[in-house]
Amino acid sequence: MSQFNNNIEPNIIDDKMVQKAIEEQCPEDLNLAEREAINFKDVTELQLSFRNILQIDSLWHFENLTKLQLDNNIIEKIEGLESLVHLAWLDLSFNNIEVIEGLDALVKLQDLSLSNNRISKIEHMDTLQELQIFSIGKNNLTTLEDVIYLRRFKNLRTLNLAGNPLCEDQRYTLFVVAHLPHLVYLDFRLVNDTTREAAVLKYQDLTELLELEEAEALAQLKEKQAKQKELEYHTAAFVEYLNGSFLFDSLYAEDPEAAKLAYLPGVADLLQTYRKEFVLVCENLFNYGLEEHEKREAEVSSFCESLRAALMANQQENRKIILDFECRHKRRLDEIHNARSYDIAESKRAESKEDILQLSEALMTLEMLIADQLELLVDKTTIVKALDTSHGIRLLKINKRESDILCSTYRWQASVTEKAFQNEIDRNRDCIKKILQYIDTLQEELDNITIVEPVQ
Repeated sequence: MSQFNNNIEPNIIDDKMVQKAIEEQCPEDLNLAEREAINFKDVTELQLSFRNILQIDSLWHFENLTKLQLDNNIIEKIEGLESLVHLAWLDLSFNNIEVIEGLDALVKLQDLSLSNNRISKIEHMDTLQELQIFSIGKNNLTTLEDVIYLRRFKNLRTLNLAGNPLCEDQRYTLFVVAHLPHLVYLDFRLVNDTTREAAVLKYQDLTELLELEEAEALAQLKEKQAKQKELEYHTAAFVEYLNGSFLFDSLYAEDPEAAKLAYLPGVADLLQTYRKEFVLVCENLFNYGLEEHEKREAEVSSFCESLRAALMANQQENRKIILDFECRHKRRLDEIHNARSYDIAESKRAESKEDILQLSEALMTLEMLIADQLELLVDKTTIVKALDTSHGIRLLKINKRESDILCSTYRWQASVTEKAFQNEIDRNRDCIKKILQYIDTLQEELDNITIVEPVQ
């Protein structure tokens, strides 16, 4: 179909459509009521071909779907597939799709058909690492180098590109085979050894360079993943970014005042010493945090193991009590049925009732024992919370004391500065006064000097 005809009434997938499709693919021996009662979650295969579908929707019910056919419709956009995480087979051929998208959640997809659409680029498929069969023939693919994108799919064995403009390139077959060395079938034909050898020979330099780049990229990815995993571990231990100078550097990264202080005589050395001591404290805290994290993990593991052992012992004791009861109960029932008199039967019935009460008490007692063991954890949590609260109060006091110290220091600094300025002003005024007095004295002395004209 894959062409929009004005005479065609476009459809959107809805519950009515999928219900009808399910009924059509049900075995013939099922009656109408049984077909209508089928739960969407139980459906693993769904065929919606030739239904004039324009938009994909209403498939979120089919969370266990493994095969979906949407071929021969008028679909323009790949969407609405996010919940189909178990899908292994998807057919979207013969539609009007222009862009590969909306496939990120389909991590289990093995067979994908996008043939006979309007796609011009192979992209947005990175998560499909299980892909084995990919058909994208008769589209608008023009750039042969786009095939290199498919190298990331190490399980890809069957590829169909026939009918695309890029197939007209003389290099086509050897280029594809050389760059996809694990390919077994290309355009419905077996890739023979002769073709493979010729492809390797022709493009060896290019593929070796690609392999080197891919190896470097993979190494970088592994390093990044290792660092991320390490960071997650540190975060779990509550000591992230304490193994080094990160915290110290972050404190001074946007502190212009610290930069100014660094120019004062002797301050640079003080800052360097401070940095060294600060980082040492952080690293000690980091190591301590990791040790405590290991202790917590070991404690949790020990608790879980103890709990499993307790539950297992409890279940075994339950089974033993119930088996013993069932043996006695069966015997008493036989005695009641075979009793020679009414009184004997009533006596046995009373014994059975008493035994049932004792069974209930025994089972409830065992359950309460488990509950008591769980309460130990609650009690420990309460203690830890109390300690945290107490620790928090002490920290508040310490913070207040630190604030008091800082305030006192600032007040002292202001007082010293103000006093220094005032002393300097007073000294300056006094000095000026003395200078003026001294000048006046000199001037006065100069003025009082009588100049006598020398005798001729």
